[in-house]
Amino acid sequence: MVRSFDELVDEAGAVSVEGWDFSWLDGRATEQRPSWGYQRLLGRKLAAATAALDIQTGGGEVLAGVGAENFPPTLVATEGWPPNIARATARLHPLGAVVVADDGEPPLPFADGAFDLVTSRHPATVHWSEIVRVLAPGGTYFAQHVGGGTNVEISEYFLGPLDPGDGRNHEVEADRARAAGLAIVQCRNERLQLEFFDVGATVFFLRKVVWTVPDFTVDRYRARLHDLHDRIQQDGVFRSTMSRTLLEARKPLAT
Repeated sequence: MVRSFDELVDEAGAVSVEGWDFSWLDGRATEQRPSWGYQRLLGRKLAAATAALDIQTGGGEVLAGVGAENFPPTLVATEGWPPNIARATARLHPLGAVVVADDGEPPLPFADGAFDLVTSRHPATVHWSEIVRVLAPGGTYFAQHVGGGTNVEISEYFLGPLDPGDGRNHEVEADRARAAGLAIVQCRNERLQLEFFDVGATVFFLRKVVWTVPDFTVDRYRARLHDLHDRIQQDGVFRSTMSRTLLEARKPLAT
């Protein structure tokens, strides 16, 4: 049965978007994953660490999915959004990880050289000097970043042409890591596809990934959403593209 625009939009506008769980989109949207498998690689890194810090952990979903058997003796995660702090605490504390509330702005609330591994999946901001400070000599930063131009098609559909900037370009990020004193071990980037099969899936995504269209509300963009609904009804899908960067860098040993 074909559902109406109002049914799809009203449903997506009412569902909870707390945490970092996208299972509501099952069957309604697809996201191409990077070839390297970040969570699997993260498990290996954690299993070899002694003390690790996961920055901007969200609801702790990725870290918990690694499995407590791979956790190092000391594992700390930071998060700044109150609903996610509660979710991450409930999810990670029983597994032996400590969650620390942190607003994401420097300084990190940890001593110099406290961790031999610092990780992050899709950090909103990256403060390289703080990462270097809390890493022990010889320690590793291992992360998957959102790359430049991610979902520009969605953003420009609602907002019009945008200045692409270069802040998330993987080569620029690698240069900034080097400038902070890290040696790049690997910096891989892939362009991936995101597909939406109904307008409700797009509404849910925009309510959850708020930086895509920062002023998004259903009421503000209702006319544009209706046009999108008609487009998906005609074409069967609305496509956007994402960029993901796998970045591994190492702090030199003390001289």
